[in-house]
Amino acid sequence: MQYIQSPAVIQADEYEPNLFVPPGYDILWSLVVLVIIGFFFYKFLLPRINAVLDERAAKIEGGLALAEQAQEDAAAARSERQEELARARREAAEIREDANAQAAQIVAEAREQAKAEATRLVETANRQIEAERRTAVVSLRSEIGGLATELSSRIIGEALADDARQSRVIDRFLDELEAGTGEQELADAGVSADTGPADQEK
Repeated sequence: MQYIQSPAVIQADEYEPNLFVPPGYDILWSLVVLVIIGFFFYKFLLPRINAVLDERAAKIEGGLALAEQAQEDAAAARSERQEELARARREAAEIREDANAQAAQIVAEAREQAKAEATRLVETANRQIEAERRTAVVSLRSEIGGLATELSSRIIGEALADDARQSRVIDRFLDELEAGTGEQELADAGVSADTGPADQEK
């Protein structure tokens, strides 16, 4: 038994929708909506997005510029610090050299003062020794003169009351005594010279 399809069924089968190709009115309205969305996006959203991106780019560029400036400042500060350190080292070396020179000068002055003081003390001691020697000679002249007069009076049996005679006797005795003392000193000096530095070191 054959079924006969009606014309309406046949027409419905001919206009069955295609799943891959939408109808023309859908495409049209979709284009209209897309154009409207694109217009609003291009007119309002895109400028804002561009502004935000430009602001971020400006911030990034500013940060990079600040970083470069900070690096330059750090390099300048490091160079200045190195220069200050080198200058401080030079100043310290100069101060050390000046201190050494002053110390050497002070030591030299102290040595000169010590030498001068030692020379002065030696000269003072020599003058004092010479004065004491002269005083001793004068004292010995008086004592020896008296003893010589008394001894002569006893030996020769005469009193040396005459001042001139007494003075002559005393002077002759002292001259002989000084001559004997000078010869003794020369003999002692000769012995000391013969001994030499080697004996003194011993």
